[in-house]
Amino acid sequence: HLLLDYQLCFPLYAASRLMTKLYQRELEPLGLTYPQYIVLLILWEDAPCSVSDIGNRAELASNTLTPLLKRLEAMGLVQRHRDEQDERVVKVLLTREGKALRKKCVDIPKRLMARAQFPLEHGIALKRQLDSLITHLHDAIDRDN
Repeated sequence: HLLLDYQLCFPLYAASRLMTKLYQRELEPLGLTYPQYIVLLILWEDAPCSVSDIGNRAELASNTLTPLLKRLEAMGLVQRHRDEQDERVVKVLLTREGKALRKKCVDIPKRLMARAQFPLEHGIALKRQLDSLITHLHDAIDRDN
């Protein structure tokens, strides 16, 4: 049971690293890292968002997310401000430049899947399975806490 070929964790890890490497080739010309891209995807979908909502959705801890948001703010892509109703909550919103960047990123997922020559229907099925796995893993962690 302790053979690497039998482990589910390793192909997930390897696939994640390889996928991130492919994404980085697309994102570098835009001056973005993969985690920054993930945060922008969340904001393009739901902005404005609280920092805690972004962290939960992106699976990022605050000590990782805060410097990432500061960098996006320094790049002129986002703004952070305290919520007027609850000053403990920091909201993040896209700037005009952050919104415009979406147009440059819109074809990235399609280009990556084409480069990988991975059939779309396989990608859709794998995404469903991974979403289910993530739910089960969250449940296991919640039970342990």
